[in-house]
Amino acid sequence: MRDLGKMMKQMQKLQQEVSRVQEEMKAERVEATAGGGVVRAVANLHGDVQEIAIDPAVVDPADVPMLQDLVLAAIVEAQRSARAKAEEKMRAVTGGLPIPPGLM
Repeated sequence: MRDLGKMMKQMQKLQQEVSRVQEEMKAERVEATAGGGVVRAVANLHGDVQEIAIDPAVVDPADVPMLQDLVLAAIVEAQRSARAKAEEKMRAVTGGLPIPPGLM
């Protein structure tokens, strides 16, 4: 029975640590660019886009589809970077133990 109590305490500690890291991930940001840096997207580690910046030199009213592609590429890369960094942070907390989403 002591082992079960010890395991429960360890799970509580792990849950608290996961919660702490998740809060930190809201504030931590990653940045990605597209088009050689003319479009920049910033996301937090939850993948929420926080900021978009577009160099005015790239804005060509005759080529809106190209600008849309650049914006999308920057957002996709920022979200990919955010997911990768978030997974890295969570692996550090859980010791690589796979924890299904929603369990913590």
